[in-house]
Amino acid sequence: MNGAEQAAAAARKQDIRSRWLLSAPALLIIFVAAVGPLFVMLLYSFMVKGDYGDVKLGEFSLEGWTSVFFQRDIFDDTLGLADAHLSIIWRSIQLSFFTTVLTVILGFPTAYFIATRPPHTREIWVFLVTIPFWTNLLIRTFAMQQVIRNEGLLNNALMWLGVIKSPLQIMYTDTANLLGMTYVYLPLMVLPLYASIEKLDFRLVEAGYDLYATRFQVLRRIVIPLVRPGIVAGSILVFIPSLGAYVIPRVLGGGKNMMLGNLIEMQFGSGRNWPLGAAMSITLMVLVTVALIFYVRNASRGGAGHV
Repeated sequence: MNGAEQAAAAARKQDIRSRWLLSAPALLIIFVAAVGPLFVMLLYSFMVKGDYGDVKLGEFSLEGWTSVFFQRDIFDDTLGLADAHLSIIWRSIQLSFFTTVLTVILGFPTAYFIATRPPHTREIWVFLVTIPFWTNLLIRTFAMQQVIRNEGLLNNALMWLGVIKSPLQIMYTDTANLLGMTYVYLPLMVLPLYASIEKLDFRLVEAGYDLYATRFQVLRRIVIPLVRPGIVAGSILVFIPSLGAYVIPRVLGGGKNMMLGNLIEMQFGSGRNWPLGAAMSITLMVLVTVALIFYVRNASRGGAGHV
């Protein structure tokens, strides 16, 4: 290696060292603000619960993790399935899945409509979609409550039309949670779909019609495969916050139809079982990670199939 090559190698090493030094403050903040709390939760999940809602430092146990899926009989101390916990976890997964499906069903035509408007009016439609983000989540949830409660807009309209004779009991049910999460997270589906559909080459759609394809065939064979990245991105943005939702089930579910986020909050609050709450938090993170990996792998497989 001659002198010029040695100087270039030294310059590269110095450049890499400088970049690491410049990135060090950001990496430290990320570690303290993100990795640090997760490590604390992981540590708490292996500790013994305290008498007043804390943990006993230095005393380790697997009881917190065991209690996520199992419960001990108060008479003979045998282990059995924690039916309440499992039902809440399953309800959370179900509602998150159906929320994602509903937002796709409602968001796709909305995004398609916006993307096919004249260019000078698209910004207005996108602006209207993003307006709900200007309002606090709690206020939007209370707005949905005014729509679906017994004396709300929906029941009053159905009774005025003569469809029903008495109000439908929607509040404090899984249906209320589903409607609330669909309403709140719908913009998170519309925006990625709009970004994908806007880039769609509509000459391919015209070519499909020229080849005598029906509208359904064009949608299934041309449009959906090309906008798949937007569908996957929107599904991730909707499914993950839905799985950990707390405010919406608390307000619309009334505490009767809890989801995983409410169960975790209860363990850190009135339940005074921090190890169990920490173990459930890590369980929620694992569920989110599994869902994210599934969506990403599915998107990669779908994208590779259409290259």
